This record gives sequence, structure tokens and C-alpha cells, in this order.
Amino acid sequence: MARMKFLCDSERCIECNGCVTACKNANETEWGIQRRRVVTLDDGEVGSEVSISVACMHCSDAPCMAVCPTDCFYPTEEGLILHNKDLCIGCGYCLYACPFGAPQFPKQGALGARGKMDKCTFCAGGPEDDPALEEQKYGANRLKDGKLPLCAEMCSTKALLAGDAQEVADIFRERVVYRGHEDGGWGSLNKEPGLTDLAQQAAELATDAARS
Repeated sequence: MARMKFLCDSERCIECNGCVTACKNANETEWGIQRRRVVTLDDGEVGSEVSISVACMHCSDAPCMAVCPTDCFYPTEEGLILHNKDLCIGCGYCLYACPFGAPQFPKQGALGARGKMDKCTFCAGGPEDDPALEEQKYGANRLKDGKLPLCAEMCSTKALLAGDAQEVADIFRERVVYRGHEDGGWGSLNKEPGLTDLAQQAAELATDAARS
């Protein structure tokens, strides 16, 4: 069984917020709920500004699931972390535990006053058997139709990747090799005069492979 994952290529993200809009349209979340957002570091500084699309990363060892007192989170066969809104009491523990700020609450306040928690489902719906009720409570279930999350499909630069973790890793690895990074995929794209011969050869090999 494939394990689904997200990955955002920071070298390709242009902060267009197309993924944010696609997520809103696909899931019709209520006001104040932002399942996906674009975070920009060093905003406005030429050469150092970088943007990345952030949502629930469906962690292998999810901290939100570990701290939830009602066990409303559950893993799927695809490695996704989904939730049951009927079990949520709005305590907010998951929000404090998540390093990505993925859990969202429609209201401010304590405990049940926050409302039911909402987060990215990887467009995989929820535990409801009725499709109409499932879409109303958890948003679109595109995965059952063999489709990827709309945020990734609508990304104009293909910065946001989604799907089988191995395939996503392979795509990103090819990009890193093609770019010829000295220090891995998260390093600077600006090539220094001391670019290693190995990196240069890898980039040339990737180019030849793409043309063949």
C-alpha cells in the first residue's frame, strides 16, 4: 500500500496562493478555517526570500494523535492522519502539539467554545458512510476517485507535490540532481565558483537523460 505524503519545493514556490484557493474551493471550509497557507521567509529581501506551502504533513508519528484525549485522530492504510469530528471536544491540545499549525478551530476561546477541529485530510474525506455528510463535514474525497489533492494538482509551478512518498521523493531527487546543488535539495540555487565536478556531472547526466 502506497504511503501518501506532501512535499513543497521551495525553489519553485512563487507565493501565488493558488494552492490555498484550490483547497478552499474543494472543501468549502467555513470562515476562519485555513487548511493550507503559504509562509514566506525574508519577505521582500532580494536573493533570500523563500516561500513554502504548509498544511498537515500527515506525520508517521503524529504528535496531534498522541496528545488527543478523545482519540479523534486515526491513521489510514495510506499513512494519512484523519480525524473524527464527532469525538472532538475542542480542547486545542492538537494545535499546541502540531509543529505545522495544521489543526484549525472556527472560534476563539477554551475547550468546547473553540468548536470542532478542522484540518487537511489530503482530500481523503472522513469516517462518515454517507458521501453527502462526509463532504459536508470533512470536504472532498478525491482520493477514492483516484485523484490527488486539488492543491497539488492546481499548483502552477508544480512546487507542491503530493502522492506516493517514494514517487514524490524520486521527483524531488531528480530536481536536486538537475540543479547541481552542492549541499542538498534545501541549499541555495545560486551556484558558487567552486561548484564540484560531481555536481556538474550529475546535472549533465540528468539533462542527457531528459533529452533521450
